[in-house]
Amino acid sequence: MGQSARKMASFTDSISMYRTALSTHNQPGVSAHRGNSQRAPENTLATFQEALTMQVDYIEIDVRTTADNQLVILHDATLNRTTTGTGPVNAQTLATLRTLSAGKGFGDRFQTERIPTLDEVCKLVANWNAKHPKPTNLYVDCKNVAPEPLVSQLQAYGLLKNAVFYGSDETLLALKQAAPTARLMPSLRKAEDMADKIAKLNPYAFDLNWLVVSESLIQQIHQHGIKAFSDLLDSADSAEQYRKAAQLKLDVIQTDYVLNVYKTLTHSMN
Repeated sequence: MGQSARKMASFTDSISMYRTALSTHNQPGVSAHRGNSQRAPENTLATFQEALTMQVDYIEIDVRTTADNQLVILHDATLNRTTTGTGPVNAQTLATLRTLSAGKGFGDRFQTERIPTLDEVCKLVANWNAKHPKPTNLYVDCKNVAPEPLVSQLQAYGLLKNAVFYGSDETLLALKQAAPTARLMPSLRKAEDMADKIAKLNPYAFDLNWLVVSESLIQQIHQHGIKAFSDLLDSADSAEQYRKAAQLKLDVIQTDYVLNVYKTLTHSMN
């Protein structure tokens, strides 16, 4: 075994150790925000492969629709920030988008990365799940996408059961009509809205604004058999906040720093 292979084996063993410890002690799950974007460009196959290697519970993807009705993965409505293109995503065909680099800002190493299609991401995750006992789920942020083709592509790879869908209440209601078993996750900004959203959407989870998360709110959500997710991003993406999330019994932490979450929560158990 070469040196690089030994390093990879050691890294994989370390990740497995963290994951075992966290699951054994009922710590929050982890969602990789747009993939593992500290190591590879966000929303690319390279970053999703990195996130899979980290054995995350969820990978967040942002789904948009091209001018020729193809589903692609990109966060922004325009191409400018993360690709070598400009202008709206939905004004371009898939063929045009495939000529662009999605590795902007990462130097030469990722210049051949392309904007991935949803089909490519589904294939990557399905292949990974087929080889590993613990499946990785998709956290699907419905940016600009019709429910039918979205559901159809996930079903084709057996991933509908491994997906949770985030979006506006109107988008999620349309998804519910297209796929009654789809796991929906609306935003919940105040407790007073909970009953109405439960009646309308029968959600699998609520996405909570971290600034208003409290122990009582999470307890109320859990009393309905619903899970609680929250973004711990930017200034909230810190060890102090990870520990707080665990103390509050948050179900899933969404982060840009997966390894930091693993290390913090594991060490806090000792």
